Amino acid sequence: MRLRVDALPRSSSDVGYQPYADTVLVVDTLRATTTAGVFLEQGATALYLCPDLETARAFGGDGVVLSGERNCLPPEGFQLGNSPLIAREGRFDNQIVVMSTTNGTATAAIACETGKNVILASLRNAHGAARKAIEVSSEEIAILCAGNNGRIALEDVYTAGVLCEYLLAMGEWTLDDGAQIALTVRRQFADPLEPLSRSRSAENLLAVGLEADIAVCAEVSSSTIVPVFVGRSGTALIFKTA
Repeated sequence: MRLRVDALPRSSSDVGYQPYADTVLVVDTLRATTTAGVFLEQGATALYLCPDLETARAFGGDGVVLSGERNCLPPEGFQLGNSPLIAREGRFDNQIVVMSTTNGTATAAIACETGKNVILASLRNAHGAARKAIEVSSEEIAILCAGNNGRIALEDVYTAGVLCEYLLAMGEWTLDDGAQIALTVRRQFADPLEPLSRSRSAENLLAVGLEADIAVCAEVSSSTIVPVFVGRSGTALIFKTA
């Protein structure tokens, strides 16, 4: 099978856009795909990923938790931000968590335009996400990195490299250049905390006092929860535990 890594998302109107033929692993390590998995770990029945804040707010009500982020902080009217550390301290049993973030939720929307199977991946669920991707794929697995406001994010490319290593251990692949770059980045760092801490995204978290999130996001395969795309509610993307 083919193994592809896109360091940045591209929409269908962008030059060089290539649709996704099969399975897409969406990566926003700091922090959306990490936090999404934590919400499901802590009992949420589903995640609704929304393209903008107004769409997310419209879901507000009983049995719904609004989790959002703009410039690393919770938007007005949202109960929670995008912190995996804070999410891990709560319980969300029988609740839907509605999320809208700067990079991750928009990237998931691009993946869902053409991907047959879309999975939210992070370092925390890397092994489980890789196994699930192989289970459902027949021709290609693409790893789509969210980046940071249109720029390549070190932590996402590193995570893509970790996912590639797991996938290579489970089968035979034809790698594109993006996959080879991700593997090269992965092999530069023995400790996952190093690339995450050196990233621009980490600098942004440090500036607002949320640097404790970085260590949570640097945990490798500490979770078996794999969020998979199951449908839509309007423009919201619904993810549940595989």
